[in-house]
Amino acid sequence: MPQTTRPPLARRLLAELLGTGLLVAVVVGSGIAAQRLSPDDVGLQLLENSTATALGLTVLILLFGPVSGAHLNPVVSLADWFLGRGGSFGLPLPEVGAYALAQVVGAVAGSVLANLMFEVETSIASTGRAGGGHLLAEVVATAVLVAVIFALARSGRGTIVAPVVGAYIGAAYWFTSSTSFANPAVTVGRIFSDTFAGIAPGSAAIFVVMQLAGLVVAVGLTLTLYPNVSAPVEDVIAP
Repeated sequence: MPQTTRPPLARRLLAELLGTGLLVAVVVGSGIAAQRLSPDDVGLQLLENSTATALGLTVLILLFGPVSGAHLNPVVSLADWFLGRGGSFGLPLPEVGAYALAQVVGAVAGSVLANLMFEVETSIASTGRAGGGHLLAEVVATAVLVAVIFALARSGRGTIVAPVVGAYIGAAYWFTSSTSFANPAVTVGRIFSDTFAGIAPGSAAIFVVMQLAGLVVAVGLTLTLYPNVSAPVEDVIAP
C-alpha cells in the first residue's frame, strides 16, 4: 500500500512482535505437547508439531496481515524492501531493521511464554542441527517460502497467501531435513527452549546464514519469473 496509508509504525511493530511471538509459542508449545503426548514416537511428535504450526501460522497471518503485512520473518521484510524499492510500496530500509528487531524480541518472548505455559524451565537449547543436509535444507526451505509469498503477491493472488504459506510450512516440516525453520527470528527464539523444538546457539547462527542465502535465491527467482509485475505491500501477505 502507499506509505501514507499504512498504519502508524508503532502499531505495525506491535503486530510484528505479537505475531512472531505467538508463532514461536505455537511452534515450541506444540513441540512440548507432542513430546509429552507421544513420548515414544518421534514421527507422531513431528506430525502433531507440524499440524499445529501450519494451522497457527495461517490464523496469525490473517489476524495481523491487515496491520503490518504479517511478515513475522526478517527475510520476508528484507525481500519486501528490495523488491519494492524505488516504488510507492515496500518497506523503507530503516523500517526493515525495526521490523526485524520486533520480530526477534517477539520470538524470544514467545519461546519463554511456551515454556511458562508448560512449566518448563527456560534454558538454552542443546539440540544441534548443523549437519550439511540441514544447512542445504534451510536454503531450500527459505527460498521456496519467500518465492511463494512474492509470486502470489506479484500475480494478484495475495488473498490466498495465508493458507498457502501455512500449507507450505506444514509440508516443509516433512520434506526438509531441518524441519524448515526458514525464519531468522524464529530460529533465535527457539534457542531459548531446550525441548523438542529447540536449537543450539551454534546451529542457530549457521541456520540464519543459510536462510539469508535462501533469501538471495528467492529474490532472484522472483525477479526472473515475474520481472514486470509488482504488487503493493499490503498484498505481500494479506490485503
